Amino acid sequence: MLTTPGPLRDSAAGPAGALTDPDAAEQVVLLDEQGGPIGVADKATVHGADTPLHLAFSCHVFGPDGRVLVTRRALGKLTWPGVWTNSFCGHPGPDEAMEDAIRRRAERELGLSLGGIEPLLPDFRYRAVDASGVVENEICPVFRAVVDRDPSPAADEVAEWAWIPLDELRAAVAAAPFAFSPWLGWQLEAWRP
Repeated sequence: MLTTPGPLRDSAAGPAGALTDPDAAEQVVLLDEQGGPIGVADKATVHGADTPLHLAFSCHVFGPDGRVLVTRRALGKLTWPGVWTNSFCGHPGPDEAMEDAIRRRAERELGLSLGGIEPLLPDFRYRAVDASGVVENEICPVFRAVVDRDPSPAADEVAEWAWIPLDELRAAVAAAPFAFSPWLGWQLEAWRP
């Protein structure tokens, strides 16, 4: 169990995480248009110019003061490198429960153990094309979790992170949508607490 080091703060550097890709052998669940599983594919090969529809998730992590954790994607990421986004995203593996996948990725990307996980947008789906031509094509339920400590993110996942009030995040995304992942903007539009 992780301990609480003190008040939540902002950071410009993620200390933890090797620059190797432990997710290289990870598999994603391929879906038909109705959201039913039709197979699996290696995560390392599934994202390209013709990415098949697959299962993913997004999670917004909140502190006890109500601020939300936003992360800036590492510059080495395949899609949307260097943009700000929600706390973390991932893909459940074949036969992996969604909550187990969320907890696994929270540990891997942010060094955080999550308590309760709540659904926000269970039917969220999107397709977006990165400037490089790589397509994200996901049925991507969106979740919320609360933590009482700062992250210790993996350097290959997160370049920077910050805690921000939700209304300020909404205003920043509206003012400069190009600085944020498209899915974050769409999630904020769809979710009005």
